[in-house]
Amino acid sequence: MGVPSSLSPASVAEYIIGVLEASENTPYIGEPISQLQHSLQAANQAAVASPPVDEATQVAALLHDIGQFAPAKDLWSLTGGRAQNLGGQSTTSSVGRVGHETLGAKFLLALGFEPKVARLVESHVAAKRYLCAVDDEYYSKLSDASKKSLAYQGGPMSGSERDEFGSGAWCREMCQLRVWDDEAKVEGLEVRSLESWRSAIERQ
Repeated sequence: MGVPSSLSPASVAEYIIGVLEASENTPYIGEPISQLQHSLQAANQAAVASPPVDEATQVAALLHDIGQFAPAKDLWSLTGGRAQNLGGQSTTSSVGRVGHETLGAKFLLALGFEPKVARLVESHVAAKRYLCAVDDEYYSKLSDASKKSLAYQGGPMSGSERDEFGSGAWCREMCQLRVWDDEAKVEGLEVRSLESWRSAIERQ
């Protein structure tokens, strides 16, 4: 595959689709579905949201975990970031890549995606920490794997960090994306195809 030599919208979309296609072979940590299925389910929720959300938010939902499964060599060449596992060196004992949300955001910016897409991708872990701080029922709805990763990610926000996140730009979209992320874990669910997202990816 490899990073595209041209960063034209068409070549970037082709590359991103290839990365997502390959993630069908990567299990979504702690759940009975693949990373691709998880990504498509999150994006589908964004696409049918009521009230509607903009296309940048939909594409961010599709790509929110790109930092988990993008080829390590491509992450390194585009961002200088290393893909290291949380909680263990093997994929079976880890709970994901260290800072995958930040890696993913930098990766997408380097490929030419608009800032809103990258910011929503970057925020989906912080949004979990924020929601745990402001919604007493939210934590109880998390999967076991998500509760485990929360401990590595800093736990619920408090004080100024919580207040700053809550007053920041796109906070509503960030929290929405997080909820879609939490719910995109349904085994056997049929949603729109990856190919149907090509044009939207090109426009971002």
